[in-house]
Amino acid sequence: MYDLIVIGGGPAGSAAGRQAGKMGLDSLLIEKENFPRYKACGGALSEHAMSYLDFIVPGFILEKEVYGARVHYKGQIIEESKENRIATLVTRSVLDNYLLEKAREKGIEVRMGEKVLDCKEEKNYVEVITDENIFKGKYVVIAEGAQGKLKNLVRKKVGMKEMGVCLVTEIETENDFVDNYINRLIDIHFGVASMGYGWIFPHEGYFSVGVGGFASGFSRPKKTMEKFLKDNKFEGLYQLKGHLIPVGGIERTITTPRIVLCGDAAGFVDSFCGEGMAYAIRSGQIAVEVISKILNSGAEELKKYEEQCKNEFGNNLKYSLGFTKLMHYYPNWFLKILTQNAEVLNKYLEIPARGISYKELIMWLLPRVPKYKIKGLFSNIPADHKLNREKVS
Repeated sequence: MYDLIVIGGGPAGSAAGRQAGKMGLDSLLIEKENFPRYKACGGALSEHAMSYLDFIVPGFILEKEVYGARVHYKGQIIEESKENRIATLVTRSVLDNYLLEKAREKGIEVRMGEKVLDCKEEKNYVEVITDENIFKGKYVVIAEGAQGKLKNLVRKKVGMKEMGVCLVTEIETENDFVDNYINRLIDIHFGVASMGYGWIFPHEGYFSVGVGGFASGFSRPKKTMEKFLKDNKFEGLYQLKGHLIPVGGIERTITTPRIVLCGDAAGFVDSFCGEGMAYAIRSGQIAVEVISKILNSGAEELKKYEEQCKNEFGNNLKYSLGFTKLMHYYPNWFLKILTQNAEVLNKYLEIPARGISYKELIMWLLPRVPKYKIKGLFSNIPADHKLNREKVS
């Protein structure tokens, strides 16, 4: 009987495992893949995400430092940089493997290459059934990402209207060419996908190139990706990898009496840029902090986890959804001001650097928005994401 069983070895699961080891919980982490494993991702690790780690990520993992962005929209291009670093580009297979080792060093048991098939919640424990064994834990953290099915044990399956879809590929090239192409910036292209963007991120010896958008309005992602590659002079046959990400900011059930959802499984993702690493790490830590208190005193319930997540970052995710809706309702106006106004882009870049929240950004932006565009901005996300309420070009 374990105190805690963590399902998934990505950033959320590793953070939960490390926290469990630090707090002295008898814990087991189960990961279906053998690390290091490939992870489809642009690979931007924000300063916000790194601020939650209780250790320094070593230099061999940090490939390129990012200080700003070059943003494109309908022929308009704007570049803006901050004085301080806002993110670092990493290869996710390398980073995730390191994070898992940092969890293991705190004494937790790790089983890789073993897939969890089901969880059966009883009154005093959860039975975790894998393709090889059956385990019992007093509590379970599900951190298997957006595409896992175990989260449906906690809440009903969500539709594609609550999901985003991304396609990504890695294009190897000379490192000097990468640095000359874009120095200490990331390349963002709006107007490529519905409620999304295309990206070109510089890594050590390769580019991460991808497109992403809301799944319900992104009907031909492969065609969009092929055109994006061609438009940016990436000629050749590239292996495309797809993945889903949840739309953050939507309230979802994330606990039962003995099971907790963390990270992407809980829907903790920035709806505007798709960044989920910071919320994965912190939600994993919070889950274990709450579980440890319950085990030690029995004075709390897992609902406390929901409350703490909401207090720490839930409202920020809600406002990120509102910010995304601003682009959705009035794409021409919004993207025009973002790509023609250095002050707006500079203000936005303070978010990954953890300088401001989305609420602060929106409150700063509202006086600059025509009044008729404000009405309904923070109402529920439209049922049909294809809706376009643009009133001016």
